[in-house]
Amino acid sequence: MRVLINRFLNDENGAVTVDWVVLTAAIVGLGVAVIGSIANGALDQANGLGAYVEAQTIGSY
Repeated sequence: MRVLINRFLNDENGAVTVDWVVLTAAIVGLGVAVIGSIANGALDQANGLGAYVEAQTIGSY
């Protein structure tokens, strides 16, 4: 039983996968933070553009 436990503790298979999962989670977290920080400004710009376009009149001939 000790041999199995020692073999399990010394086995490094899958360690790279854990590193990639942590790295991917960090990148996703940063992406969510960036989107959260610019969302209000982008929404204000979109609303301003929408109001400008809505105020335009189209001439008919």
